[in-house]
Amino acid sequence: MAIAGGSALPAQTTTGNKPAADGVVQAPSTADKPDPLKRKLSDQEKFKQQKALRGELHGEYKKWVDEDVRWIITDQELQAFKSLSNDEERDQFIEQFWLRRNPNPDSPENEYREEHYARIAYANEHFAAGKPGWKTDRGHIYIAYGKADSIDSHPSGGNYERPMDEGGGSTSTFPFEIWHYRYLAGIGDNIDIEFVDNCMCGDYHMTIDRSEKDALKYVPGAGQTMSEQMGQSSKADRFSGGGLEQLGAGPGSAMNQSKQFDRLDRFAKLMAAPEIKFKDLEAFMATSKILTGPPFLFDVRTDYVKVTNDTVLVPLTLQIRNRDITFNNKDGVAIGTVNILGRVSNLNHKPIQTFEDTVNVQVPSEFLARTQNNVSVYWKSLPLRPGLYKIDIVIKDVNNQDHIGRWQRSVNVPKYDDDRLAASSLILADQMERVPSKDIGAGNFVIGNTRIRPRVPAGIALPVTFHRAQNLNFWMQVYNLGIDEKSKQNGATVDYEIMDTETNKSVLQVQELTNKLNPNSDQVTLEKSLPLASLQPGKYKVTIKVNDGITKQQIAESAPFVVD
Repeated sequence: MAIAGGSALPAQTTTGNKPAADGVVQAPSTADKPDPLKRKLSDQEKFKQQKALRGELHGEYKKWVDEDVRWIITDQELQAFKSLSNDEERDQFIEQFWLRRNPNPDSPENEYREEHYARIAYANEHFAAGKPGWKTDRGHIYIAYGKADSIDSHPSGGNYERPMDEGGGSTSTFPFEIWHYRYLAGIGDNIDIEFVDNCMCGDYHMTIDRSEKDALKYVPGAGQTMSEQMGQSSKADRFSGGGLEQLGAGPGSAMNQSKQFDRLDRFAKLMAAPEIKFKDLEAFMATSKILTGPPFLFDVRTDYVKVTNDTVLVPLTLQIRNRDITFNNKDGVAIGTVNILGRVSNLNHKPIQTFEDTVNVQVPSEFLARTQNNVSVYWKSLPLRPGLYKIDIVIKDVNNQDHIGRWQRSVNVPKYDDDRLAASSLILADQMERVPSKDIGAGNFVIGNTRIRPRVPAGIALPVTFHRAQNLNFWMQVYNLGIDEKSKQNGATVDYEIMDTETNKSVLQVQELTNKLNPNSDQVTLEKSLPLASLQPGKYKVTIKVNDGITKQQIAESAPFVVD
């Protein structure tokens, strides 16, 4: 990355050089000649220098500031980041940024960072409205503060009985939601945040004025408060009193005026970055010795799921066969334990992320022999920037200290450009289900609001295997769909096909429209489940084709599988 320097110093005009008696021009003495590196810069030169420094903030660093951490970076951090002079300093800043927020300094994993990117993925999937979900007000609050403790949702608006502090009476409303948080650090207890979709386009904006949801506010004689119905006030009074809200008079509205400064203060705090809980943490780096020994075989699958233009989730799924694990019997239960250590490095061999975990496999001793062909799976989701990395994974059989396995691969994390139709990995899974609201965006095998356990192939370029008694579940996200300017909706066609690769005959073809799935979003999630009992044992391939009728772009993703 090129480094832009400061503005050049203007040339100095030599003055006062007088010819000596012999006609030779004498240069001024060193004491008389100013040092251009030490002289004070003019205001214009300072401005140019600052502009050049700001100009350096481009590419991945600009996206990191503008997208990844836009809602959580403090003003002081942002100012400090923009003042850095080179990429090495910026990389160090980013590393320290996440370390300051790590809730568990004794772990090489950073739960805060993982949760943050999971929230961005959820916001993009659920709050998009002609623009990415992370840009919306609901996405902002969700990313900054997480899931609300309760949500009062009115997605269609309609009849609304006002509470007394809003004037009482009934009216009709635009779609709106009220998010309630029992406590937010640095803000207070029992926080209510109101979002209104007064454009009826799915774009809910946060508001201080609770009257914004009133669809009849400007209709004379309609949607009156109790005071207006009784003739004690007129609807015109709502617009003449000034202040933040235009609620109208009612039995409980007398205190609204005095509470407006509190509402404004709360709004300002919500729009600021959340407090940093761990300001004093120093850099933490875990080092582990990589053991060697007899091979402990295991398989790994990598997938790619877009979070932002500059961040991609890379779920790693490890598969270990029971027959390769050493079990100890205790109280009628066979217990196997496997330690897992992983490390992600960049092209300069600098560790980017590390993770470690323990997998316990427990089987009744009497059933151990018949479960030797069963497999155990472990899942780890890594947020990475687009680019080339090396991933090292080492596993150790705790009950057999010399039983070691190692997996090493380079992975090329894709870059998702705004103007190009793209898709995540096509994941074939043996389990796929919705998760409870408390588990959305977090937990093993969870992407967004779906728990999906990928099938892992037994080797590179080999298809995954399903049994006829199972379901074939497949999952894929589509990104950068075109949005029609008039309808504010997408308009792509999705074709699903399953083909028998031995006969080259199609055994299933289904089509659907994206505007029936998530009409206002440039991103949709495709989830399908198919019982395999209807398929004969053999080799198959599932293909998903997306034809965007608005941008006239097409993509297709395929994945082979075997039914036995």
